[in-house]
Amino acid sequence: MINQFGKAVWNGDMKGHGTISTKSGVVEAPYSVGSRFEGQKGTNPEELIGGAHAGCYTMFLTNVLTKHGHTVETITTTSTVTLDPTQDPPKITKIHVSTEGKVTGGNITPEDFQKHAAFAKENCPVSQLLKAVPEMTLDAKLA
Repeated sequence: MINQFGKAVWNGDMKGHGTISTKSGVVEAPYSVGSRFEGQKGTNPEELIGGAHAGCYTMFLTNVLTKHGHTVETITTTSTVTLDPTQDPPKITKIHVSTEGKVTGGNITPEDFQKHAAFAKENCPVSQLLKAVPEMTLDAKLA
């Protein structure tokens, strides 16, 4: 088993602020109501979920493509996490994955890439965790 963790410290009431950090120490970022709901400087949970999802998805897709005899030059993925603050309580209502891969070898076709990309969306560990989100969409392009 591998145990990783993130940590949050909050100071004050809802007008307060905090920091989000990771076990490795690579992430040590401020967050607040302003950075979550008003576009102010700092991070927020949804942004970090998006980054984690994009990283996991890209690594998983690379593994799937490699196992099928393809050579990955680059894969770039964005995972957009949509928070609806008008719901009570606020809810994450959608995640959209957009990925583009420069892949060679194994006679890969755009259809093959789509198939592997869809498999990765359903099966990477973070995608599996996020299945509670009502909608997860995918846009995949072979460069």
